[in-house]
Amino acid sequence: MASTIPIVTLLIVLLSCHAANAQLSPNFYASSCPNLQTIVRNAMSRAVNRETRIGASILRLFFHDCFVNGCDGSILLDDTATFTGEKNAVPNRNSARGFDVIDTIKTNVEAACRATVSCADISALAARDGVALLGGPTWQVPLGRRDARTASQSAANNQIPSPFANLATLTFRSPPKA
Repeated sequence: MASTIPIVTLLIVLLSCHAANAQLSPNFYASSCPNLQTIVRNAMSRAVNRETRIGASILRLFFHDCFVNGCDGSILLDDTATFTGEKNAVPNRNSARGFDVIDTIKTNVEAACRATVSCADISALAARDGVALLGGPTWQVPLGRRDARTASQSAANNQIPSPFANLATLTFRSPPKA
C-alpha cells in the first residue's frame, strides 16, 4: 500500500487541478441530492466487503476515464451506432472493471434523486470512497461534472498509458488535459 500512496496523491492533485478549471464545488448537490455521499459510500462499502480489490479497480476505472477528454464518464458508455466506446480500447480490454458497481450506485442514486447526479460524479465519489475504505487517504471531491454523450475508442487507445508501460514511461507521461 505504501508504494501506491504517491500515485494516489498524484491522481488527487491532477483531479483537483481539473476541478478548479471547471469551477466545480464539493457542495454542488447539497440541496438537490443531500444524501448522495452516503448512498455512494454505503454501496462502495458493500462492494469492497464482497471483493476487497474492487476499491482499487474503481480508482483505476476513474483514472482511465479522466485520461480521455477529462473526467466525464465516457468510459461507462456502451458502443452505439454512432461511436465505438472506450470499454474495449486496448488499455481497458479485460482490464477495466467495476462497471457493475457504478451501475448499482447509479440505480441507488436515481431512486433517491432522479435525473440529478452525473455518472461522472458518481465515479469520482466511488473512487475516493474505494481508496478510503481500503485504508488510503480521503479527500473532498469537487462535484458538478457533466456526463459525456459520446466516447472514443481511438482516443482511449492513444491517450491512456499502455498496460505494458514501465515506471519510467508512466512517470514522464504528460498528465491529462484539464
